[in-house]
Amino acid sequence: MPLAATEISEWSDLFVASAGATAALAGLVFVAISINIDRILKLEGVAELGLITLILLVGVLVVSLFGLIPGQEDTSFGYEMLALSVISSLAVFALVKRSLAGVGPGEGRLTSRLILPMFGTVPYLVGSVLLVTGSDAGMYWVFAGMVGAIIAAVMNAWILLVEILR
Repeated sequence: MPLAATEISEWSDLFVASAGATAALAGLVFVAISINIDRILKLEGVAELGLITLILLVGVLVVSLFGLIPGQEDTSFGYEMLALSVISSLAVFALVKRSLAGVGPGEGRLTSRLILPMFGTVPYLVGSVLLVTGSDAGMYWVFAGMVGAIIAAVMNAWILLVEILR
């Protein structure tokens, strides 16, 4: 048994499970948004938080689908990840900037709007660069990005469903 699973084919079970789980979570976030749509639209920056959450979840889904392409080389996956991570990071940070524009000092929303999304974007960037350069650590960084994105999305979903009603 190898100490490190460095080939993309060794991660296929994880990708299958992640694709199903994140598709279901994205559906639940859509429901949460639709239930609270009036309140979400009234609160400045919260609609952006909803879109960030969906981008993070769909990002994990797309990563999983990329990882399931048969016969793919690690470097090909790395280039796909690099393109996805750059595009999603730019989109997330543009939405974060818009979301923070209406947040006053001391409102305590910096964590959910800026820090949490970084857990689902930065590891992808690191992992994709490592994969492209042939480093064995790349897949583990991609995994960290998947976990970070799911955790951030679940925490944001709680805000969208419960916290905005307080």
